[in-house]
Amino acid sequence: MSDKTNVMPNNLDAEQALLGCMLIDNEILPEVLDTLTNNDFYQDSHKFIINAIKLTFADRKPVDIVTLSDRLEGEGNLQKAGGISYLTELVQVTPSAANYKFYLDIVKRDSINRNLIRAARDIADFSKSSDDSIKSIQYAEEKIYSVSQVNDTSTVKDIRETEAIDLVLDKFQKLSEDKDAYRGVPTGFIRLDRLTNGLQKSDLIVLAARPGMGKTSLAMNIVEHAAINEGKVCAVFSLEMPEVQIIQRLLCANAEVSMSDALSGKLDKDKSNEWKRLAIASERLRKSRISIDDSSRVTPAEILSKCRRIKARNNGELDLVMIDYIQLMSSGKKGGDENRVQEVASITRDLKIMAKELDVPVIALSQLRRIQTGEPQLTDLRESGAIEQDADMVLFISRPDVTASEEDLKNGKVKKGEAYLNVAKNRNGGLDRIPLRFKGELTKFVNPELNESMEERAASSRPNKDSYEKHNNYKDEVAPLTEDDAPPLDEEPPF
Repeated sequence: MSDKTNVMPNNLDAEQALLGCMLIDNEILPEVLDTLTNNDFYQDSHKFIINAIKLTFADRKPVDIVTLSDRLEGEGNLQKAGGISYLTELVQVTPSAANYKFYLDIVKRDSINRNLIRAARDIADFSKSSDDSIKSIQYAEEKIYSVSQVNDTSTVKDIRETEAIDLVLDKFQKLSEDKDAYRGVPTGFIRLDRLTNGLQKSDLIVLAARPGMGKTSLAMNIVEHAAINEGKVCAVFSLEMPEVQIIQRLLCANAEVSMSDALSGKLDKDKSNEWKRLAIASERLRKSRISIDDSSRVTPAEILSKCRRIKARNNGELDLVMIDYIQLMSSGKKGGDENRVQEVASITRDLKIMAKELDVPVIALSQLRRIQTGEPQLTDLRESGAIEQDADMVLFISRPDVTASEEDLKNGKVKKGEAYLNVAKNRNGGLDRIPLRFKGELTKFVNPELNESMEERAASSRPNKDSYEKHNNYKDEVAPLTEDDAPPLDEEPPF
């Protein structure tokens, strides 16, 4: 490595030795070329040579002095690469290809250090002219992260050389001994948790419903249970609702106090019990680790940046991210050539990448098309089929009591508060139609009452098979609820 302060990190001897190894032994080419780019070399002549090696190898020709010089001459770059005499010298100064991995490590190390120096310069220049500290931090994070991504050039692994099979078998063994060994973030909804074993890391979960069906309420119920009951670190990004409204929903739902009564000033001394529950709930909420961002315009890149800071503040912990909702987001990409469908596709793709990078489940709320009848289907997702494609799980809320006639409600055909959570897509498990109850005054979804008859619950949980086959090509009928699916009746409800 050069010790001159004005020269970027480099080791020309290591570059020469690595190129010589590739010319001596073509067997190492697949491994070496898979991790190298032209910019990993400092000397310009070496950039021309490695580019010619890649093209020759891609043409399935042997890589040696003759084929390489022919390629360079055909491109008009032979003299820029040092001529045939320099290619010959590379072979002569390299006695063996045995140490190619050590040369490769040196070349990659110096390349990364050069990239970091360039990124630092860009960050310094941007910060000098920036008038927004948040944008400066985001710019710095993106620059540093891009360097780490460039370093991660190869993800192709030979199954014979990886530990993946042993890891999977070990996972199955642990699960056979303890079904909760890989338990994800619990939602508090019994049937959903049993189906998914909790919300799993790196999953993008899309929760969709028509306006007024309670998708925000359900998502906040999940956040409330995860943060307050399970002690999880949660991040809420609300593009529609301000922080104060989010807090009042969390507080009233946890205290089981009517939000409409609280907002209309009907909580008085005669209802001291409610004030007591609010006081207890407020203390629980103060101790919870929930971060709320109510920016009305936010991009996936900004959410990722903010989530990194949330993790840093919580000792590297972040267990759940909730975003309300996809259609209010902007991709943040310049150009303006994208239509809205393409932009939403870009947003959902970035959200999935974010979930994978942060290694947390991400719940993203979505609107449905307004022109629809019956149960929501995957085809009803608004503005983009990419939402269905990128999501690991798609959940729909349906509430028959909202559209039911007064006669249906009066004769008991449809019950007040009746609700269902339809699992329409589940990449890692089965589908289901999960019965819930919606307590409107509390803006809270709960599990069905435990004293409900098993026959009634089994009937209500049976999916509309014809509808699913027609719209989603799902042919497997979900088994009805059995006694094993319900907790013992002498236990307290988990809400």
